[in-house]
Amino acid sequence: MTSSKIHDIDLYELLGISITSTTKEIKKAYRQKALKCHPDKLPDNPKAAELFHELTRALEILTDEAARAAYDAVHKAKTEAKQRRRSLSSRYKKLREDLEERERRAQEEEARLSHANFHCRTDEDKLEAEVERLRKEGSRQVKEEQEAVRQQLLHEARVKEAAQTLEAEGSRLRVTWRAARDDPSNGGYDYTTLHTIFSKHGEVTALILSAKKKGSALVEYSTMQAAELARELERGVSSNPVSVHWLREASEKQPISSPRANPEERRPVPAPAPAVSAGGGDFEELVLRRMRQAAEKQGLERSAEPLS
Repeated sequence: MTSSKIHDIDLYELLGISITSTTKEIKKAYRQKALKCHPDKLPDNPKAAELFHELTRALEILTDEAARAAYDAVHKAKTEAKQRRRSLSSRYKKLREDLEERERRAQEEEARLSHANFHCRTDEDKLEAEVERLRKEGSRQVKEEQEAVRQQLLHEARVKEAAQTLEAEGSRLRVTWRAARDDPSNGGYDYTTLHTIFSKHGEVTALILSAKKKGSALVEYSTMQAAELARELERGVSSNPVSVHWLREASEKQPISSPRANPEERRPVPAPAPAVSAGGGDFEELVLRRMRQAAEKQGLERSAEPLS
């Protein structure tokens, strides 16, 4: 804010204080305003630095006795001038309105006489009316096309989300093995053993042991290729082999189509999570809950992205 601009800015209004405010009140108002518009706090606002500079300049002037006295003199003169203009504007408002009304009537009369004197204007008026009609109809059609495009984008987003959900489900496996109900070793398989076995085929993003049913677990991979390898090749330890099935196949009792090539990899988990117990709830309910949470998270991330 240069010195030439200071005359045009109400420093008291900028700080949100009155002209009678004390130095202590001025500093307090400056701190409150500066904290809200500091450039470090608003890095994406290009005007933050300028506003912060104006606040600092206002503080500098209003806390200096001589500078404030000089500014108050200018401020008082400008305030009095504004009051005089307001009083004059109310007095001459009706005069301006009457003048504008006379000018409008004169223009209408001139247009009427021009139309009457030049008969060729009739065809021109018709042409202008048609052009205006086409312009309005064109605007309506543009809006309709824009809405159609928006609906198409929404449809494509839903289709993509459904495909991603199906793809994510294709990376989940149901693993079962023999284990007696009262077997504390769970047939020789615990979280660490299962994680070590199935990590050979790819990154394991989730491994859940069923707390309700012995000899059952859910394994989730970050990619469908890794899940396919584990489903086809993994049999566990020879003393108690495991059976590996697609989760959808195990829960719905029907096969699913083969995973597509080159799927989009999911976000990796930094480290294997500790064993998750389903507690007293049903294992399938826990699996479905995790799937819904993942879908909701993807929806929130997608809605936060601007539509290009």
